[in-house]
Amino acid sequence: MNKLPISDFVVSDGEVNQYYIKLKKQVESSGYHLNPDVEFTKSLLKSIILNDKRYGYESCPCRLAGNDKAEDLDIICPCYYRDPDLDDYGTCYCGLYISSEIFNGKKKLKPIPERRPSPEDREKLKMESTTGILSSSSIPVWRCKVCGYLCARDEPPEICPICTAEKERFEQFN
Repeated sequence: MNKLPISDFVVSDGEVNQYYIKLKKQVESSGYHLNPDVEFTKSLLKSIILNDKRYGYESCPCRLAGNDKAEDLDIICPCYYRDPDLDDYGTCYCGLYISSEIFNGKKKLKPIPERRPSPEDREKLKMESTTGILSSSSIPVWRCKVCGYLCARDEPPEICPICTAEKERFEQFN
């Protein structure tokens, strides 16, 4: 884990532009929308790249990462809260992702509350999720904690086919 100060990391405009192009294509092919304010969006992407260089994972630009990937899985972009925030408010917490209604001008952006539980509540939730697993099938069902994708197989997929979240962001659903 990197303990260097944030000022020791540099993110070039080229890195940001390359990431923007890649993410925009990926997001649009999945039915999502990036914020159309390109300057704002690129500033968020720069923060994500910076977080990746600093911590080794792309944590949300709008939340404080703890430099512990296992503890921060819920805030790796796209975070676990993106889809509920899009459903309820039309945007994710930081404004990187927006709903079709906002993208098409049918709904206005408005502030949204923080959805991420406190560290204490996250610990309680973690304990509950490991004790409440149901077993009705001989094949495990895995749920992507980012987008909700479900699949029945022995192990979760390496990459979610819907949102591209990595294997470690799946939980056993049954």
